[in-house]
Amino acid sequence: MFSFHHVFDHPMARGFPNRFSTQYRCYSVSMLAGPNDRSDVEKGGKIIMPPSALDQLSRLNITYPMLFKLTNKNSDRMTHCGVLEFVADEGICYLPHWMMQNLLLEEGGLVQVESVNLMVATYSKFQPQSPDFLDITNPKAVLENALRNFACLTTGDVIAINYNEKIYELRVMETKPDKAVSIIECDMNVDFDAPLGYKEPERRFQNQEEPTEEEGDASSYADMDMGFRAFTGSGNRLDGKTKGIEPSPAPLTASDMKRGIPNYDFKVGRITFIRNSRPQPKKNIEEDDALNRFIAFSGEGQSLRKKGRKP
Repeated sequence: MFSFHHVFDHPMARGFPNRFSTQYRCYSVSMLAGPNDRSDVEKGGKIIMPPSALDQLSRLNITYPMLFKLTNKNSDRMTHCGVLEFVADEGICYLPHWMMQNLLLEEGGLVQVESVNLMVATYSKFQPQSPDFLDITNPKAVLENALRNFACLTTGDVIAINYNEKIYELRVMETKPDKAVSIIECDMNVDFDAPLGYKEPERRFQNQEEPTEEEGDASSYADMDMGFRAFTGSGNRLDGKTKGIEPSPAPLTASDMKRGIPNYDFKVGRITFIRNSRPQPKKNIEEDDALNRFIAFSGEGQSLRKKGRKP
């Protein structure tokens, strides 16, 4: 009889490595050969790897979805990403431009690619790198739609999203529960920090004191249009004489020519009704009651016949 006990005790048969780790020369997506436009790679956080990587990954006991850690050993910079396709040339991988900037990589630089397992995200905080991001009507909805092309987030990275044919950069300020998290099928709370270079608008406090009306000299109103004044015209006599028909208007006083006070609190689209604030004189209650009280059959009668003695 043959025994296989010693065969499985051999060090090579006890277990197989379940971690993917290799080096590639990285290039931006614009260097990818082919008739198809691969601008979709620039809009997300996934890379393109060679077919040999898929063959090697399929032999390993790795968890899905496939997530990778990218490291530039020359600058000691690292980030995390997912994989989009396995169609690159052997020994080459293609990265989004913003990812190469985070890693301080140039075209043809070496990058270490390792498979990792990340925790699912619960919270993330972003800081826009330009105040132009505030022009977006609903920034959370725009960011949520853009993050569908990402697989993971790393604290400290500056990601790029495309909206209305314009690229907005956002720095990942904080992620929970770890500094690198997976955002695939997760319920994540998103918060924003003040954009880089943003300044709070200055608040101008208006003087709430109402301006007082100044009594000016009557001579200063000489050039003002006084409008209609009653009984100031000249008269005509029926006999044609001109004696005693010259107008004699009453002299003007400063109280007759009060200037209006502008409403400094006026707002466009708002109508203000300004009423007279002078107290109204109080009428005598007894007189009002006497006039308004109705008494039936209280009038005086008239007789057609004159009262008097008969002859």
